[in-house]
Amino acid sequence: MNPRDLLADLVAIDSVNPDLVPGGNGESAVVDFCTGWFAANGFETRRLEERPGRPSVVATARGTGGGSSLMLNGHVDTVGLAGYDGDPLKPEVRDGKMFGRGTFDMKGGIAAMMVAAARAKQHPLRGDIIVACVADEEHGSTGTAEVLKHFRADAAIVTEPSHLEVTLAHKGFVWFEVTVEGRAAHGSRPDLGIDAITKAGHFLVALEELGHRLATGPQHPLLGGGTVHASMITGGEEASTYPARCRITLERRTVPGETPDSTTKELTDILDHLTRTVPDFRYRLHRGLARDPFEADPDARIVRTLVDSLGEPPVVRAEPFWTDCALLDQAGIPCLLFGVDGAGAHAATEYVDLASLDRLTDVLTRTTTRFCG
Repeated sequence: MNPRDLLADLVAIDSVNPDLVPGGNGESAVVDFCTGWFAANGFETRRLEERPGRPSVVATARGTGGGSSLMLNGHVDTVGLAGYDGDPLKPEVRDGKMFGRGTFDMKGGIAAMMVAAARAKQHPLRGDIIVACVADEEHGSTGTAEVLKHFRADAAIVTEPSHLEVTLAHKGFVWFEVTVEGRAAHGSRPDLGIDAITKAGHFLVALEELGHRLATGPQHPLLGGGTVHASMITGGEEASTYPARCRITLERRTVPGETPDSTTKELTDILDHLTRTVPDFRYRLHRGLARDPFEADPDARIVRTLVDSLGEPPVVRAEPFWTDCALLDQAGIPCLLFGVDGAGAHAATEYVDLASLDRLTDVLTRTTTRFCG
Protein backbone atom coordinates (compact mmCIF):
# COMPACT_ATOMS: atom_id res chain seq x y z
CA MET A 1 0.00 0.00 0.00
CA ASN A 2 2.17 2.83 -1.33
CA PRO A 3 0.99 6.47 -1.34
CA ARG A 4 3.36 7.28 -4.21
CA ASP A 5 1.73 4.74 -6.52
CA LEU A 6 -1.74 5.84 -5.48
CA LEU A 7 -0.84 9.49 -6.10
CA ALA A 8 0.37 8.68 -9.61
CA ASP A 9 -2.97 7.00 -10.34
CA LEU A 10 -4.90 10.01 -9.00
CA VAL A 11 -2.87 12.57 -10.95
CA ALA A 12 -3.49 10.69 -14.20
CA ILE A 13 -7.26 11.25 -13.80
CA ASP A 14 -8.52 14.58 -15.14
CA SER A 15 -10.60 16.24 -12.41
CA VAL A 16 -10.59 19.89 -13.46
CA ASN A 17 -13.31 21.88 -11.72
CA PRO A 18 -15.86 22.90 -14.38
CA ASP A 19 -16.91 25.92 -12.33
CA LEU A 20 -13.41 27.26 -12.90
CA VAL A 21 -12.90 25.98 -16.46
CA PRO A 22 -16.09 25.62 -18.52
CA GLY A 23 -16.18 22.10 -19.90
CA GLY A 24 -13.83 20.80 -17.20
CA ASN A 25 -13.99 17.07 -16.56
CA GLY A 26 -15.25 17.37 -12.99
CA GLU A 27 -14.88 14.84 -10.21
CA SER A 28 -16.89 11.83 -11.47
CA ALA A 29 -13.96 9.79 -12.81
CA VAL A 30 -11.69 10.37 -9.84
CA VAL A 31 -14.52 9.65 -7.38
CA ASP A 32 -15.25 6.41 -9.26
CA PHE A 33 -11.60 5.45 -8.84
CA CYS A 34 -11.52 6.33 -5.14
CA THR A 35 -14.76 4.47 -4.49
CA GLY A 36 -13.34 1.32 -6.07
CA TRP A 37 -10.11 1.66 -4.09
CA PHE A 38 -11.97 2.06 -0.80
CA ALA A 39 -14.24 -0.89 -1.53
CA ALA A 40 -11.22 -3.06 -2.34
CA ASN A 41 -9.71 -2.10 1.01
CA GLY A 42 -12.75 -2.96 3.08
CA PHE A 43 -14.39 0.44 3.61
CA GLU A 44 -18.08 1.24 3.49
CA THR A 45 -18.62 3.89 0.81
CA ARG A 46 -21.30 6.46 0.14
CA ARG A 47 -21.42 8.63 -2.94
CA LEU A 48 -22.96 12.08 -2.52
CA GLU A 49 -24.04 13.91 -5.66
CA GLU A 50 -26.46 16.71 -4.87
CA ARG A 51 -25.13 18.49 -7.95
CA PRO A 52 -25.26 16.08 -10.92
CA GLY A 53 -21.79 15.34 -12.22
CA ARG A 54 -20.12 16.81 -9.10
CA PRO A 55 -19.83 13.86 -6.69
CA SER A 56 -17.95 13.36 -3.46
CA VAL A 57 -17.30 10.01 -1.80
CA VAL A 58 -17.20 9.28 1.92
CA ALA A 59 -15.54 6.05 3.05
CA THR A 60 -15.99 4.70 6.57
CA ALA A 61 -14.14 2.08 8.62
CA ARG A 62 -16.36 1.27 11.60
CA GLY A 63 -14.81 0.98 15.02
CA THR A 64 -15.96 -1.43 17.70
CA GLY A 65 -17.77 1.36 19.54
CA GLY A 66 -17.14 3.76 22.40
CA GLY A 67 -14.25 5.57 20.74
CA SER A 68 -13.78 8.92 19.01
CA SER A 69 -14.40 9.32 15.29
CA LEU A 70 -12.00 11.16 13.00
CA MET A 71 -12.66 12.61 9.54
CA LEU A 72 -9.82 12.98 7.05
CA ASN A 73 -10.92 15.53 4.47
CA GLY A 74 -9.47 16.59 1.13
CA HIS A 75 -10.62 17.82 -2.27
CA VAL A 76 -10.24 15.85 -5.49
CA ASP A 77 -10.89 18.72 -7.92
CA THR A 78 -8.05 20.66 -9.50
CA VAL A 79 -7.57 23.92 -11.33
CA GLY A 80 -7.17 23.95 -15.12
CA LEU A 81 -4.60 22.17 -17.26
CA ALA A 82 -4.04 24.89 -19.86
CA GLY A 83 -0.62 26.51 -19.68
CA TYR A 84 0.91 23.67 -17.67
CA ASP A 85 4.56 23.08 -18.56
CA GLY A 86 4.50 19.51 -19.87
CA ASP A 87 1.80 16.87 -19.66
CA PRO A 88 -0.21 17.72 -16.54
CA LEU A 89 -1.82 14.26 -16.40
CA LYS A 90 1.40 12.27 -16.78
CA PRO A 91 3.06 12.18 -13.37
CA GLU A 92 6.84 12.41 -13.64
CA VAL A 93 9.30 11.62 -10.84
CA ARG A 94 12.70 13.25 -10.70
CA ASP A 95 15.00 14.48 -7.94
CA GLY A 96 12.72 13.12 -5.21
CA LYS A 97 9.69 15.01 -6.51
CA MET A 98 6.58 14.03 -8.42
CA PHE A 99 5.40 16.57 -10.98
CA GLY A 100 1.87 16.90 -12.38
CA ARG A 101 -1.33 18.83 -11.91
CA GLY A 102 -2.71 18.24 -8.45
CA THR A 103 0.40 16.59 -6.98
CA PHE A 104 0.69 19.42 -4.44
CA ASP A 105 -2.85 20.83 -4.45
CA MET A 106 -4.01 18.41 -3.31
CA LYS A 107 -3.97 14.84 -4.56
CA GLY A 108 -0.83 14.28 -2.48
CA GLY A 109 -2.95 14.87 0.61
CA ILE A 110 -5.70 12.63 -0.81
CA ALA A 111 -3.29 9.74 -1.40
CA ALA A 112 -1.74 10.12 2.05
CA MET A 113 -5.06 10.14 3.90
CA MET A 114 -6.45 7.19 1.93
CA VAL A 115 -3.40 5.02 2.63
CA ALA A 116 -3.20 6.21 6.25
CA ALA A 117 -6.85 5.30 6.83
CA ALA A 118 -6.33 1.85 5.30
CA ARG A 119 -3.27 1.25 7.47
CA ALA A 120 -4.96 2.52 10.63
CA LYS A 121 -8.01 0.32 10.16
CA GLN A 122 -5.76 -2.74 10.51
CA HIS A 123 -5.50 -1.87 14.22
CA PRO A 124 -8.29 -2.60 16.73
CA LEU A 125 -10.04 0.79 16.92
CA ARG A 126 -13.10 1.79 18.91
CA GLY A 127 -13.87 4.94 16.90
CA ASP A 128 -14.84 5.30 13.25
CA ILE A 129 -12.44 6.48 10.55
CA ILE A 130 -14.26 8.68 8.03
CA VAL A 131 -12.46 9.67 4.81
CA ALA A 132 -14.13 12.41 2.75
CA CYS A 133 -12.86 12.95 -0.81
CA VAL A 134 -14.82 16.03 -1.76
CA ALA A 135 -15.70 18.00 -4.86
CA ASP A 136 -15.49 21.70 -5.65
CA GLU A 137 -13.16 23.09 -3.00
CA GLU A 138 -11.42 25.16 -5.67
CA HIS A 139 -14.61 27.14 -6.32
CA GLY A 140 -17.56 26.95 -3.95
CA SER A 141 -16.80 24.12 -1.51
CA THR A 142 -20.15 22.49 -2.21
CA GLY A 143 -18.57 19.07 -1.63
CA THR A 144 -17.70 19.53 2.03
CA ALA A 145 -20.96 21.41 2.59
CA GLU A 146 -22.84 18.37 1.26
CA VAL A 147 -20.78 15.93 3.32
CA LEU A 148 -21.63 17.86 6.49
CA LYS A 149 -25.34 17.39 5.83
CA HIS A 150 -24.87 13.63 6.26
CA PHE A 151 -21.76 13.02 8.38
CA ARG A 152 -20.35 14.17 11.69
CA ALA A 153 -17.10 13.38 13.48
CA ASP A 154 -15.46 14.17 16.79
CA ALA A 155 -12.57 15.83 14.97
CA ALA A 156 -11.12 16.33 11.49
CA ILE A 157 -7.85 16.86 9.65
CA VAL A 158 -7.85 18.64 6.30
CA THR A 159 -4.84 17.50 4.28
CA GLU A 160 -4.34 20.64 2.19
CA PRO A 161 -0.61 21.22 1.57
CA SER A 162 1.06 22.85 4.57
CA HIS A 163 4.74 21.89 4.13
CA LEU A 164 4.34 19.47 7.07
CA GLU A 165 3.64 22.42 9.34
CA VAL A 166 0.71 22.47 11.76
CA THR A 167 -1.75 25.02 10.42
CA LEU A 168 -4.16 26.36 13.05
CA ALA A 169 -5.74 29.37 11.37
CA HIS A 170 -6.57 30.89 8.02
CA LYS A 171 -8.24 34.00 6.68
CA GLY A 172 -11.78 34.29 5.40
CA PHE A 173 -13.09 36.55 2.67
CA VAL A 174 -16.09 38.61 1.63
CA TRP A 175 -16.76 39.77 -1.92
CA PHE A 176 -18.54 43.07 -2.51
CA GLU A 177 -19.80 44.98 -5.53
CA VAL A 178 -20.06 48.76 -5.25
CA THR A 179 -21.94 50.60 -7.98
CA VAL A 180 -21.37 54.35 -8.06
CA GLU A 181 -24.26 56.10 -9.80
CA GLY A 182 -23.80 59.01 -12.21
CA ARG A 183 -26.00 60.53 -14.92
CA ALA A 184 -25.52 59.90 -18.63
CA ALA A 185 -25.27 62.93 -20.87
CA HIS A 186 -23.44 64.08 -23.98
CA GLY A 187 -19.83 64.97 -23.32
CA SER A 188 -20.56 68.57 -24.32
CA ARG A 189 -23.16 68.98 -21.53
CA PRO A 190 -21.44 69.02 -18.15
CA ASP A 191 -24.51 70.83 -16.83
CA LEU A 192 -26.53 67.63 -17.37
CA GLY A 193 -24.00 64.82 -16.79
CA ILE A 194 -22.57 63.33 -13.62
CA ASP A 195 -19.34 61.39 -14.14
CA ALA A 196 -19.72 58.11 -12.21
CA ILE A 197 -16.09 57.17 -12.83
CA THR A 198 -14.59 60.26 -11.26
CA LYS A 199 -17.04 59.94 -8.35
CA ALA A 200 -15.83 56.35 -7.95
CA GLY A 201 -12.31 57.70 -7.62
CA HIS A 202 -13.23 59.13 -4.23
CA PHE A 203 -14.23 55.65 -3.10
CA LEU A 204 -11.01 54.08 -4.43
CA VAL A 205 -8.95 56.57 -2.44
CA ALA A 206 -11.00 55.75 0.67
CA LEU A 207 -10.50 52.04 -0.02
CA GLU A 208 -6.74 52.51 -0.11
CA GLU A 209 -6.95 54.36 3.20
CA LEU A 210 -8.93 51.47 4.68
CA GLY A 211 -6.22 49.06 3.55
CA HIS A 212 -3.62 51.19 5.32
CA ARG A 213 -5.67 51.22 8.54
CA LEU A 214 -6.01 47.44 8.41
CA ALA A 215 -2.26 47.02 7.90
CA THR A 216 -1.33 49.28 10.82
CA GLY A 217 -4.16 48.39 13.23
CA PRO A 218 -4.53 45.44 15.62
CA GLN A 219 -2.96 42.26 14.25
CA HIS A 220 -3.82 38.58 14.69
CA PRO A 221 -0.79 36.75 16.16
CA LEU A 222 -0.63 34.23 13.29
CA LEU A 223 -2.45 35.94 10.42
CA GLY A 224 -1.63 39.63 10.81
CA GLY A 225 -4.36 42.04 9.76
CA GLY A 226 -7.23 41.85 7.34
CA THR A 227 -6.77 43.23 3.84
CA VAL A 228 -8.86 44.80 1.10
CA HIS A 229 -8.29 45.30 -2.62
CA ALA A 230 -10.23 46.37 -5.68
CA SER A 231 -10.38 43.40 -8.05
CA MET A 232 -12.27 44.70 -11.10
CA ILE A 233 -13.69 47.99 -12.32
CA THR A 234 -16.06 48.67 -15.21
CA GLY A 235 -17.80 51.82 -16.37
CA GLY A 236 -18.63 54.04 -19.28
CA GLU A 237 -19.94 53.50 -22.80
CA GLU A 238 -17.96 55.75 -25.12
CA ALA A 239 -15.55 58.68 -25.11
CA SER A 240 -18.19 61.34 -25.73
CA THR A 241 -20.66 60.33 -23.00
CA TYR A 242 -20.73 60.97 -19.26
CA PRO A 243 -20.74 57.49 -17.62
CA ALA A 244 -23.99 56.67 -15.85
CA ARG A 245 -22.38 54.16 -13.50
CA CYS A 246 -19.08 52.67 -12.40
CA ARG A 247 -18.98 49.21 -10.86
CA ILE A 248 -16.14 48.13 -8.56
CA THR A 249 -15.69 44.54 -7.39
CA LEU A 250 -13.59 44.20 -4.28
CA GLU A 251 -12.40 41.52 -1.90
CA ARG A 252 -12.03 41.91 1.84
CA ARG A 253 -9.85 39.23 3.45
CA THR A 254 -10.84 38.72 7.09
CA VAL A 255 -9.19 37.47 10.27
CA PRO A 256 -10.88 35.90 13.32
CA GLY A 257 -13.12 38.48 14.96
CA GLU A 258 -14.17 40.00 11.61
CA THR A 259 -17.48 38.94 10.10
CA PRO A 260 -19.43 39.56 6.87
CA ASP A 261 -21.71 41.90 8.83
CA SER A 262 -18.85 43.86 10.39
CA THR A 263 -17.12 44.32 7.03
CA THR A 264 -20.40 45.37 5.40
CA LYS A 265 -20.82 48.06 8.06
CA GLU A 266 -17.20 49.12 7.53
CA LEU A 267 -17.85 49.76 3.82
CA THR A 268 -21.28 51.28 4.40
CA ASP A 269 -19.77 53.81 6.81
CA ILE A 270 -17.19 54.83 4.20
CA LEU A 271 -19.78 55.13 1.43
CA ASP A 272 -22.24 57.04 3.60
CA HIS A 273 -19.49 59.48 4.52
CA LEU A 274 -18.80 60.07 0.83
CA THR A 275 -22.51 60.60 0.21
CA ARG A 276 -22.47 63.38 2.82
CA THR A 277 -19.23 65.03 1.73
CA VAL A 278 -18.93 64.56 -2.07
CA PRO A 279 -21.52 66.39 -4.19
CA ASP A 280 -23.78 64.09 -6.23
CA PHE A 281 -22.21 60.92 -4.81
CA ARG A 282 -24.66 58.02 -4.88
CA TYR A 283 -24.00 54.31 -4.53
CA ARG A 284 -25.40 50.78 -4.28
CA LEU A 285 -23.62 48.10 -2.24
CA HIS A 286 -24.09 44.37 -2.82
CA ARG A 287 -22.46 41.68 -0.69
CA GLY A 288 -21.60 38.48 -2.54
CA LEU A 289 -19.93 35.25 -1.45
CA ALA A 290 -18.62 35.25 2.11
CA ARG A 291 -16.50 32.67 3.93
CA ASP A 292 -15.56 32.95 7.60
CA PRO A 293 -11.98 32.80 8.86
CA PHE A 294 -10.82 29.80 10.87
CA GLU A 295 -8.90 29.41 14.11
CA ALA A 296 -8.27 26.12 15.90
CA ASP A 297 -7.94 25.65 19.63
CA PRO A 298 -4.27 24.66 20.09
CA ASP A 299 -5.30 22.58 23.11
CA ALA A 300 -7.96 20.60 21.21
CA ARG A 301 -7.42 16.84 21.49
CA ILE A 302 -6.94 16.38 17.74
CA VAL A 303 -4.25 19.08 17.67
CA ARG A 304 -2.42 17.54 20.64
CA THR A 305 -2.69 14.05 19.15
CA LEU A 306 -1.23 15.10 15.80
CA VAL A 307 1.56 17.10 17.44
CA ASP A 308 2.44 14.10 19.63
CA SER A 309 2.43 11.91 16.51
CA LEU A 310 5.00 14.17 14.83
CA GLY A 311 7.65 13.15 17.34
CA GLU A 312 9.34 16.54 17.14
CA PRO A 313 8.51 20.14 18.03
CA PRO A 314 5.99 21.39 15.46
CA VAL A 315 6.17 24.46 13.30
CA VAL A 316 2.84 26.24 13.84
CA ARG A 317 1.58 28.43 11.05
CA ALA A 318 -1.46 30.07 9.48
CA GLU A 319 -2.56 30.46 5.86
CA PRO A 320 -3.73 33.62 4.10
CA PHE A 321 -6.08 31.61 1.87
CA TRP A 322 -9.41 29.96 2.77
CA THR A 323 -9.96 26.22 3.20
CA ASP A 324 -12.74 23.80 4.11
CA CYS A 325 -11.48 23.87 7.73
CA ALA A 326 -13.82 26.80 8.28
CA LEU A 327 -16.88 24.75 7.27
CA LEU A 328 -15.88 21.88 9.55
CA ASP A 329 -15.26 24.29 12.42
CA GLN A 330 -18.64 25.95 11.88
CA ALA A 331 -20.24 22.51 12.05
CA GLY A 332 -18.75 22.05 15.52
CA ILE A 333 -15.96 19.67 14.44
CA PRO A 334 -12.55 20.59 15.92
CA CYS A 335 -10.00 20.46 13.13
CA LEU A 336 -6.67 21.57 11.78
CA LEU A 337 -4.80 21.55 8.50
CA PHE A 338 -1.73 19.40 7.88
CA GLY A 339 -0.33 18.36 4.51
CA VAL A 340 2.60 17.78 2.17
CA ASP A 341 5.56 19.86 1.14
CA GLY A 342 6.08 20.98 -2.44
CA ALA A 343 5.16 23.93 -4.63
CA GLY A 344 3.25 25.12 -7.68
CA ALA A 345 -0.39 25.26 -6.60
CA HIS A 346 -2.30 26.74 -9.58
CA ALA A 347 1.04 27.29 -11.37
CA ALA A 348 2.59 26.14 -14.64
CA THR A 349 4.78 23.62 -12.80
CA GLU A 350 3.51 21.73 -9.76
CA TYR A 351 5.20 19.12 -7.64
CA VAL A 352 5.11 17.30 -4.31
CA ASP A 353 8.17 16.36 -2.31
CA LEU A 354 7.86 12.57 -2.10
CA ALA A 355 9.62 12.26 1.25
CA SER A 356 7.00 14.60 2.69
CA LEU A 357 4.25 12.44 1.18
CA ASP A 358 5.64 9.40 3.03
CA ARG A 359 6.04 11.44 6.21
CA LEU A 360 2.49 12.76 6.01
CA THR A 361 1.14 9.24 5.53
CA ASP A 362 3.02 8.00 8.60
CA VAL A 363 1.90 10.92 10.79
CA LEU A 364 -1.73 10.55 9.70
CA THR A 365 -1.60 6.81 10.38
CA ARG A 366 -0.30 7.33 13.93
CA THR A 367 -2.71 10.19 14.60
CA THR A 368 -5.72 8.23 13.38
CA THR A 369 -4.76 5.11 15.32
CA ARG A 370 -4.28 7.07 18.53
CA PHE A 371 -7.35 9.28 18.20
CA CYS A 372 -9.76 6.50 17.23
CA GLY A 373 -8.20 3.84 19.44
